[in-house]
Amino acid sequence: MSRRLIVGLVGIALLLAILFRLRILPRPENQKPGKFPEQLVYVRSADDLVDAGVLFTSPRQPSQPLAIIWVHGWGANFYTPSYVGIGRALAERGFPTISVNTRMHDIGNMEKYTLLGKRVRGGGYWGVTSEDARDISAWIDYAEQLGYSRVIMVGHSAGWASVARYQADSQDRRVAGLVFASPGVGYSAEPDDPQLLAQARKLVDDGAGDDLLRLPHRSFLSFVSAATYLDSINTPREYKDFFWHKDSRCCHHESHVPGTGFLRIEGRYRWRKGPRSADVFGSAATPWPSHCRYSHDCKWQPRVRRRGGASG
Repeated sequence: MSRRLIVGLVGIALLLAILFRLRILPRPENQKPGKFPEQLVYVRSADDLVDAGVLFTSPRQPSQPLAIIWVHGWGANFYTPSYVGIGRALAERGFPTISVNTRMHDIGNMEKYTLLGKRVRGGGYWGVTSEDARDISAWIDYAEQLGYSRVIMVGHSAGWASVARYQADSQDRRVAGLVFASPGVGYSAEPDDPQLLAQARKLVDDGAGDDLLRLPHRSFLSFVSAATYLDSINTPREYKDFFWHKDSRCCHHESHVPGTGFLRIEGRYRWRKGPRSADVFGSAATPWPSHCRYSHDCKWQPRVRRRGGASG
């Protein structure tokens, strides 16, 4: 076989692999209509931001006043197809579920105008992550108003850090359990970029915290606002290294909840450890680590096993 032919075949194989990776072929969304009542709901945070969500009502009477609150990942929102599918499946099995937005939803959003007319932006590019605890608190308050005195907080992807930090800081006794879905376990100990840090500080000090910075050393174009970048840099190390990856001074032991579960959405997964009320586990299948953002990426097959009972 000639060298030219071998090179050509390798090139074709690489091209096909790239096309498959990028999912060039269109795939229809297979989310089916819900079988039970679903309601758009809203909350107002302590700093006057309005967040939206959807409540999936269970047809079964819960054995105890407990609801699941699902917090989205980076660049996502409460109506991401897989979140909707999971919310419907959990509600069908007796677990009322609220899929919620925080101020970090989508890549960018316009949260409000201040009394002085200043625009407050949110989202992955502009949101200040350390402030989304106010949104989480508002959603727990809302669940309590509905009669759910206990909640299970689920944080998907980047959302895991938000729910973990909220509970570590607040010690909210209404939180019966934490579930981290596809969390970032590793911790990068790389030093901060001094030039980027100086630029971010200057922009924030000059009142231009919304200006975007281009993050270096990324495989694709990546931007974040100066205020968002500075907030990330100022996050205490124990929150970044929540799982003791590099440092034993983490806050996993400080969350003080009866059960902390880990949900791996890429490939097969299981909630290893459930909250006090139930052990929840399931399985999902996805061609590669897609984070199951679309329901055609993730086939949700949940089962709920109550303590001392059969699966449901």
